[in-house]
Amino acid sequence: MAFLLIFVGILVVGFTAVQIFAWKSQQSIESYPYTVEKSFGDFEIRAYEASLFTSVKLGSNEYKKASSQGFSILAGYIFGANEKQEKIAMTSPVAMSLEDSMTMMFMVPKKFNKSNLPKPNQSDIEFKEMPAKRVAAITFGGWSDDEKIALHKEKLTKALDEAGIGYSTRFYYLGYNPPYEVFGRKNEVIVELD
Repeated sequence: MAFLLIFVGILVVGFTAVQIFAWKSQQSIESYPYTVEKSFGDFEIRAYEASLFTSVKLGSNEYKKASSQGFSILAGYIFGANEKQEKIAMTSPVAMSLEDSMTMMFMVPKKFNKSNLPKPNQSDIEFKEMPAKRVAAITFGGWSDDEKIALHKEKLTKALDEAGIGYSTRFYYLGYNPPYEVFGRKNEVIVELD
């Protein structure tokens, strides 16, 4: 019995340490800069700054499959799978276009531009300049899946329709947390406004 209690205690301490590490590492990550223009009950209107992204187009519109494949490719690039074997800092959030073929994107840290980014080893990685834009955003917690993303996309479009706010067909999913972070998970669906 004493061994079991010690084992459980070690698990609890280890789990707590991982969660604290995840929370602290999130605080120091560079994020996609925006300002909130107006808050509504379920969503807010934001203005995002122009930013540079690394991106990879995926052959699936299933979140689980596309996110795993895309993350593996882009994480490989920023962890050194490039011509200089240079490590590039992780940024937040990870973005995915919600289209028939999803595109996953990592924001490039501000110290880089297209001319000084190392060339990727994989030819399907592209650099994409996203212009400044206005979006509507809805936030939800927990782990994401296709159903939750579709539900919040529908909630967002319904709220925008009710508020008489015009929007485009360019929807994105934004994920803010590493998979091992349990508490305080944050996800968003955003859509570019007309």
